[in-house]
Amino acid sequence: MKSISVAQRAQQGPQAGPLKIHGLTSSIYWVEGGVGNCGFIVGEKGVIVIDTTISPAGGQELLINIARITPKPVTAVILTHGDFDHVGGLPAFSTGLTIIAQENTRKNMEAAIAAGRRMISADHLPNRVVAKDWEAVEIEGVKLEFLHWAPAHMAGDLVIYLPDQKIVFTGDIFTMDQFRALIHREQKGSSGGWIMSAKGVVALNADRFVVGHGDVQTWDSLQKRIGEVEVEREKIKELVARGMSLRQIQAAVGDPPPGQSKPGPGGPRFTPFSEVVYQEFTEKNP
Repeated sequence: MKSISVAQRAQQGPQAGPLKIHGLTSSIYWVEGGVGNCGFIVGEKGVIVIDTTISPAGGQELLINIARITPKPVTAVILTHGDFDHVGGLPAFSTGLTIIAQENTRKNMEAAIAAGRRMISADHLPNRVVAKDWEAVEIEGVKLEFLHWAPAHMAGDLVIYLPDQKIVFTGDIFTMDQFRALIHREQKGSSGGWIMSAKGVVALNADRFVVGHGDVQTWDSLQKRIGEVEVEREKIKELVARGMSLRQIQAAVGDPPPGQSKPGPGGPRFTPFSEVVYQEFTEKNP
């Protein structure tokens, strides 16, 4: 395992840690740090980057680290989804690259730019969209499969599968730093879609899973997470049918855990899974 650290920089919002580059194979790397995970693949003539960290400074650090491993240029960027901690580094990359994303991610990024919510210009928008649920491609001599089952974490989730190496980049469909599945309902994410997508991920013939947040996972660890999410979702559905309030339901299922009901240090930054599911089954704000 090869590890390279760079100095930590302060960021707005979640604190970005130093980047650490881990070799999964001689040509495939998992990048830890920068808030969310990303990765890159050294191909025949160029490098394929999967997600870009949270900021232009983080993106530049990523490029510096790639250059320490290979002199080959970055020729393609693949986005697993549109959260800023995964696309915020795009301005550090050259224009004219192939930037690949699921079609809903491009739509969300366009809308965000129009609303002035992003520091990404139009020349860093995805220029190759994945509109199918499954697409097999070869980029820089590397066989890849792009998969999208349903809106899960958000509407535009894209899973990247390397069948020859049995490695999957899941994006934020799996966020192991959260108590349960992280779903952005305001971005059309869905708990039912999450279960469908998560089961699709573990059905792939793979043995290493680079998740959006957390260490590289095994099939067993992801299967355990799916089971926990399914059980909680069914329990919430049952308790909603019995007329229980959100707070009563959260106390019954233990989500969020004690002491983590408010955003801030040590607590979740996002809407708890229990609240998302409650909203889905009641179609109203609690």
